[in-house]
Amino acid sequence: MEEVKSNSVNNLGIAALITGIITFVLAVIPCVGVIAVIPGIITIVLASVGMSQASRSDSPRGVLIASLIIGVIAVMISFSQIFIFARLAGRHDKWPVDIQSIVDDAKKGVLKDMEDNNVSIKIESNGQKVEINTNAGKEDKVKQLEDLESGKKAQNDTLKKEIKPVKK
Repeated sequence: MEEVKSNSVNNLGIAALITGIITFVLAVIPCVGVIAVIPGIITIVLASVGMSQASRSDSPRGVLIASLIIGVIAVMISFSQIFIFARLAGRHDKWPVDIQSIVDDAKKGVLKDMEDNNVSIKIESNGQKVEINTNAGKEDKVKQLEDLESGKKAQNDTLKKEIKPVKK
């Protein structure tokens, strides 16, 4: 009869150890570790029942102690992931606002940089030059528009050299 109890304690120890190892592997995987709570609790229960039976029949408890320790550590890792996810979920409402402010700041910076740029294009071919200068600044555009409306000729509205068509 004693051998039957010792055998059942060994079987519980092995079952608890296998469940504990699987639980630990699940617990250390990010995002999956949350589900390791259930097999972790099963590991702790199996190891506890095995420990109580081993103390009554004076059986070896090494495997049971190892599985209990592995199960407790795996459950603690799982709970830590649950707490981390809970904290992240508590802050989820601020993320869209933060992302939108970053996008708005970047847009303002790009638009400001684009407003202050000058563009100068020079083309030279067979002794002839064409030069185009433009300023993207608002003040210059407003001044050019006012000059055009008043009938004045714009400063940058002339070519450096007159281009004549080539006769064949």
